[in-house]
Amino acid sequence: MALLSVKNLHAYYQTEVYGISRTVRAVDGVSFDLFPNEIYGVAGESSCGKTTLIKVISGSIKPPLKALEGSVNYTFGDYSVDMLRASQDELRQNVRWKEISYVMQGSMSVLNPVRRVIATFRDIVDTHEGITDKQKFLEQTRAHVNRLGLPTDVLDAYPHQLSGGMRQRVAIALATVFQPSLIIADEPTTALDVVVQRGVLQMIKEIQAISSNTVLLVTHDMAVHANVADRLMIMYAGRIAEEGPTETIFNEPLHPYTQHLIRSLPMIGERSTKVSLEGAPPNLAHPPTGCRFHPRCPYVMDVCRTEVPELVTVKERHRVACHLVKEDSL
Repeated sequence: MALLSVKNLHAYYQTEVYGISRTVRAVDGVSFDLFPNEIYGVAGESSCGKTTLIKVISGSIKPPLKALEGSVNYTFGDYSVDMLRASQDELRQNVRWKEISYVMQGSMSVLNPVRRVIATFRDIVDTHEGITDKQKFLEQTRAHVNRLGLPTDVLDAYPHQLSGGMRQRVAIALATVFQPSLIIADEPTTALDVVVQRGVLQMIKEIQAISSNTVLLVTHDMAVHANVADRLMIMYAGRIAEEGPTETIFNEPLHPYTQHLIRSLPMIGERSTKVSLEGAPPNLAHPPTGCRFHPRCPYVMDVCRTEVPELVTVKERHRVACHLVKEDSL
């Protein structure tokens, strides 16, 4: 059974200023499933809808963002919840941090710069479970950070006293304090050097292996997905371009956009010049008709300009939305 099932999700930003209405189709007809005990990657360039997608599936919908159509359903054992219809009280008491946690982009966003790290742990635990025994709380928190390979003295530090990599590890420790079923990691390696990135990614993999939970990893860095993700979704302009096992995506990319992303990765010993795509991502307030990638696609056909390609299954668990690919054609 799927842990998360997203069906035909349409999430738009709708604004009206001085009588002028504007709608940005950030997520436009997205459907996918997440399963227990896997690392699922979401990739795509900036403004493709990645962050909007995780806002919706984490229940963080605030105006001007609106979920206009579709469903987002979780199944946590015997407990099921529709994220688009559940009340904020239900989400706060039963879902957030306990079942779904969120590692935000930029660790300083979750750490109060004028309070010690232990105070942030105390706030989260007290809000969701309450603290009746302070000594027990301290012992459990120290055991938790130790289990994740962090020294206990980080709890007594202020955020500015920690390196960027250590702050990100602390943010991950905060997100996993209740051992949630799903961890959403939004660009967890941004602004970190490659050595520190490796340590943070290794920590995420170890947590997932120990707790057998699910990780939704959102990043534009295809190299990170290649090393961590079990399955991978490629987004372009608010829609799914391709989805499948990571090894299949890298070895047999079928969508022209996916092929470009993989070709853009540097290879050891390669001397050829990388060629960028012409043009720019479309304005989602006025997206192009048909396939949204067609203005930049080197293989564009007439049908691409008028008809939206269906997301079809070409192999087991491998789906592609492209007129060049037909269902079960491989």
